[in-house]
Amino acid sequence: MARAPEESGPGDGPDPGRWAMLSVLCASLLLVAMDATILNVALPSLIDDLRPGPLEQLWIIDIYGLILGGLLVTTGAVGDRWGRKRLFLLGFVLFGVASVLAATAHSSLQLIGGRVLLGLGGAMVMPSTLSLIRNIFTNARERALAIGVWAAVAGAGACVGPLVGGFLVEHFAWQAAFWVNVPVVVVTVAAGVRLLPEYRAPQAGGLDWPGAALSVVGIVALAWGIKHIAKGSPHPSDVGALVLGVALIALFAWHQLRLDDPLLDVRLFREGPFLAAALATLLAMLAVGAALFLISLWLQYVHGYSPAEAGLRTLPSALAMLAGSLSSPWLMHHAGVRAVLAAGLGALAGGFLLLALAPEPVTYPVVAVVLAGIGLGDGLAITASASVLVSAVPAERAGQAGAVSETAYELGVGLGVALLGSIHAAVFSGHMTGLPLRGHDLGTARGSVGGAAEVARRVGGDTGRRVLEASRAAFDQALTTTAYVSAGIVVAVTLLTVFMVPRGFKVTGGH
Repeated sequence: MARAPEESGPGDGPDPGRWAMLSVLCASLLLVAMDATILNVALPSLIDDLRPGPLEQLWIIDIYGLILGGLLVTTGAVGDRWGRKRLFLLGFVLFGVASVLAATAHSSLQLIGGRVLLGLGGAMVMPSTLSLIRNIFTNARERALAIGVWAAVAGAGACVGPLVGGFLVEHFAWQAAFWVNVPVVVVTVAAGVRLLPEYRAPQAGGLDWPGAALSVVGIVALAWGIKHIAKGSPHPSDVGALVLGVALIALFAWHQLRLDDPLLDVRLFREGPFLAAALATLLAMLAVGAALFLISLWLQYVHGYSPAEAGLRTLPSALAMLAGSLSSPWLMHHAGVRAVLAAGLGALAGGFLLLALAPEPVTYPVVAVVLAGIGLGDGLAITASASVLVSAVPAERAGQAGAVSETAYELGVGLGVALLGSIHAAVFSGHMTGLPLRGHDLGTARGSVGGAAEVARRVGGDTGRRVLEASRAAFDQALTTTAYVSAGIVVAVTLLTVFMVPRGFKVTGGH
């Protein structure tokens, strides 16, 4: 068993079991990352069973990422103080319990509740994985490789989530997308108890509970406001939530500057590379999360693929993600961080521009190339960003780096589905005109592509065919608009990255 850092001296060599430890951390990370996207292809079956409305559908998908994003700063600080192994194991046990709750859901409300608890468990696990890597791998080159593996697993989990979910839904039911977590949790917890070392910050103070409350409520209020304003015709309470979220996050930053032992050292954001890495992660995942969600729906509803067939057709993204993540450490060493970040974000922007400029109706070969560009860009950019963030803090504050990286990642995915998903829904609804429907059927068909498919099945005949054709054309048009918005976001963050990261900037061994 490796000793805690307060017991280790500068002459200690690397732990011989470090790669086995990494495998345990990656097994947990794979499940947590998969759960961000595994329901994308299961959503049609879930809709048929539980009959959630359009708003409930969005909450079922994105509440997981929003809870994760809201809690990561707090859980990262708890791990630094209480023990990262202890927090990791407790969080993964909760993740398993929440999976059972979600798998046995008989209502949309219970499923959303299960996803909330999954987010809480994931928030305890994810910063622990990255902070433990910071402690276990003391050599900068080895750490960069370990982070590359970590990023590959995180990205691959998000990309293969639809493939695994599709296989499970087609051969079993949507509940299997949650049941699959349970045996992996049992095995991983048992291995973690035996293999993982415990680390905690020496002489750490108590937890800043007022700061924790400000961060959680601020992020959730901000996400709520963005989500509902993006849907159009916002209620004054939605604008109020957005303003409240911004105000609470600003108050949190001011509060942290006054503390000797803050939850998050916000002074780190004064450093250009650190801020650029955080922004690159947040905004890249905002675009990627929405793209994977919408493309999964496109494959099933527009082209009629089964869940397993749809999941299989998302593989170009997973394979390209692996290539980008594993090559990123070598590229950073030889070309520098700025070049890798710019290349990764450029590949992302290129993928979205291709999707935006493709003639309608969009075909799968185009989407396959788009997915490959998204995966490659995501792998390069996220690995480089995580390496910058982890190396910027001392080992005893590694939980802070993990929290920033994971908050940006998960909040980006959640906000992407909420914001870009809502924009897509608004454009889709605007193009669903001239339908031979009235009343409830018309509202359902205009609400979502899934609703249109449900109405088409129910009414049948020529009317059903016309509804399907209209929904497929509207979905393509909305996808084009969303791709333009995504490309604009990624181009903007690419320019910011080139401006904020010095030429030749290299990742070091940390403080």
